[in-house]
Amino acid sequence: MEQRELRDLENQCIQEHAPPCTAACPIHVDVRGMLAQIAQGDFPAALAILTKKLPFPGIIGRVCDHPCQAVCNRKDVGESLSIAALERACAEFGGPPAKVRVLRARGKRVAVVGGGLSGLTAAFDLTRKGYEVALFEAADRLGGSLWDFPESRLPRDILVAETGVVETLGAAIHLNTLVDGAEALEALVDAFDVVYLGVGACAPTLFDLDLDAEGHLQVDPVTFATSQTGVFAGGGVLRDANARSPIHAISEGRRAAISVDRYLQKVSLAASRDHEGPYTTRLYTSMGGIPPLPVVPMADPGLGYRQDEAVAEARRCLQCECMECVKVCEYLAHFGGYPKKYLRQIYNNLAIVKGTRQANTLINSCSLCGLCAEVCPEGLNMADVCREARQVMVQQGHMPPSAHDFALRDMLFSNGDKFTLARHQPGMATSEVLFFPGCQLCASAPEQVRQTYAYLCEKLSGGVGLMLRCCGAPAEWAGRMDLFEEALADFKKTYQEMGSPKLILACSSCYRTFKTYLPEVPLLSLWELFDTLGLPDGVPTVRQDAPVLAVHDPCTTRHEPQIHESVRNLVRRLGYMIEELPLNREQTECCSYGGLMWLANPDLARDVVRRRIEASSTDYVTYCAMCRDFFAGQGKRTFHLLDLIFPSSGEDARSGDVRRGPGYSQRHENRARLKRHVLQELWGESVAEKVGYEKIKLVFADAVQARLDRRLILVEDIQQVIAFAESTGKKLLNRESGHFVAYHKPTSVTYWVEYSSDGDTFVVHNAYSHRMEIVEEGTA
Repeated sequence: MEQRELRDLENQCIQEHAPPCTAACPIHVDVRGMLAQIAQGDFPAALAILTKKLPFPGIIGRVCDHPCQAVCNRKDVGESLSIAALERACAEFGGPPAKVRVLRARGKRVAVVGGGLSGLTAAFDLTRKGYEVALFEAADRLGGSLWDFPESRLPRDILVAETGVVETLGAAIHLNTLVDGAEALEALVDAFDVVYLGVGACAPTLFDLDLDAEGHLQVDPVTFATSQTGVFAGGGVLRDANARSPIHAISEGRRAAISVDRYLQKVSLAASRDHEGPYTTRLYTSMGGIPPLPVVPMADPGLGYRQDEAVAEARRCLQCECMECVKVCEYLAHFGGYPKKYLRQIYNNLAIVKGTRQANTLINSCSLCGLCAEVCPEGLNMADVCREARQVMVQQGHMPPSAHDFALRDMLFSNGDKFTLARHQPGMATSEVLFFPGCQLCASAPEQVRQTYAYLCEKLSGGVGLMLRCCGAPAEWAGRMDLFEEALADFKKTYQEMGSPKLILACSSCYRTFKTYLPEVPLLSLWELFDTLGLPDGVPTVRQDAPVLAVHDPCTTRHEPQIHESVRNLVRRLGYMIEELPLNREQTECCSYGGLMWLANPDLARDVVRRRIEASSTDYVTYCAMCRDFFAGQGKRTFHLLDLIFPSSGEDARSGDVRRGPGYSQRHENRARLKRHVLQELWGESVAEKVGYEKIKLVFADAVQARLDRRLILVEDIQQVIAFAESTGKKLLNRESGHFVAYHKPTSVTYWVEYSSDGDTFVVHNAYSHRMEIVEEGTA
């Protein structure tokens, strides 16, 4: 990932963008943070947040024209927050503001002309930065047009106290001092390093500065620089008297002070000044499900909010944020952040030359389902980022072998001699269509594969071929594009040898894989075919009790609306009513199988499954074997659509128990047995007997078998260890238990087995695996 790509991706994540109130505020007060503190009753903390941006809280809390309130999202579900009144409450109940820190003297002098809000703010900011500031005011008091507000709205003691802060910081205040005419301005330019004009709208004519065609002073709207070098202008200079805005005056004084500081430091006045002043934020906040609430009334509007009233009003704040992806994705929520943070972590992880790669688990835990992109207002897809990151990690040699080893070995088994098969329909020399059930359906419910194939052969003419193998998706998910491309090439070679027929797919992962990487292959969804051809004979389609099933769409059908519709048609035709889950169709959730999350982060995977199965108390129906098995594995009554189309003994949505998915060793055996059965029964071909380690007979206690499944240790792994130990004698005897302990490393994993013999059968007591190298004494 290049830096520019990272920045582009980070820019797509809008979580850190300001809420509308802050963006509309010309000085960008952190309204959200301030209101969060008020809601907790912590007025001093709220005042501290307010005064980070606002130099005169007591004044502005009473006279602010509050553009923030007009854009407050709460207006769409009730009424806008009374933000100005809450600012006033901060000033009244927050105690004295914290002491302002002044930097050491810089040796530069600045003249500020005008004691209104614009000039006072410029003087305040520049004095804090260590400049020697002299403020010149024609009247006998500071505040300018603030004195026009009635005292009932702006008490004079507050006005005097807060405007006096500038002098307290160290600025020299010159009252009753009129700076009048071009010569007076020139004298200031000669005496000071910079001059800021924060005076009334008519004052520019006094200084003989350049005016535009409408008689307004020509001032750069970004930097507030005038046509005269070293002279800046803002405040009332820029607008008519009837367009007075206290908060804009403060903003212009602050932005002018930034320019003065840059001018004196001899750096660019205009660089990196986006979003100064009010702007429109990109932050999106969903209003769905939020109850409308009215403004909390004041007991006495003249006195403003009491503390309890202010707390109640602040609690109406929505605390606007996006987090749309985090709300629906257990993976994104699990790591305690949001995509922009994760993108930086992933970038740093890939850029490390030496050191610990802290984001490996983050990268490998994503299910690659793409739900984030569906709900993100900007379409940011973390699946694409994590998929690419895995490929880079593999290329760099930094992918932990433990992350995906088991799935890759499972894929190699499915594409090995024990499972792969490609045949034309018995009695046919060509195939009009080719049924590709996928490795996991064959592992979970091999009998249903046989029934489905028989159905297709009965319903379709021109020859229905059968191909058993894995599409290679696990390798793509693991970032092993070498293995993935090899699997695709092997498939394509066999597919072409079969005459390049239309491909009938039962597995949604296979559907997505072939559609993405082999677009030239014509695809047919099994569910669309069932919908078109009709259900098998004898399947009951009318039920008086009309039970309800919630449809779970596999995430790899996210962009296949025609499959969604066909599945629902079939469920209704089978006599069931349908409940739609809160997240379905294009916004469906992953079961944790996709992206191999279940291997890289088992705890997170369990949480993902739990979240999905708790979305409804209704029984589920799905059309992905792994979704069904994972849900059923955590106790959720879940049916595969084929369970309903080809119901086994008592197994439909009205029966009691639902079958649990087979263990991992049984999944291998189911595939191998399926191949043996169809070869013998359909094509009359003999199948080779078991050889070598496969002949070893094993016995397990139920607890041991469950432990092996949790540890992802297969029967064939144990058979290989025992065969190696028995043939080489490399085993240890525990004299107390009488058990042997042996290890073997058939692939990248070392397996240890504790066993004993009982005639020609071996009893397995325990087993575990690791990826350490075992160096025997004398061989190092």
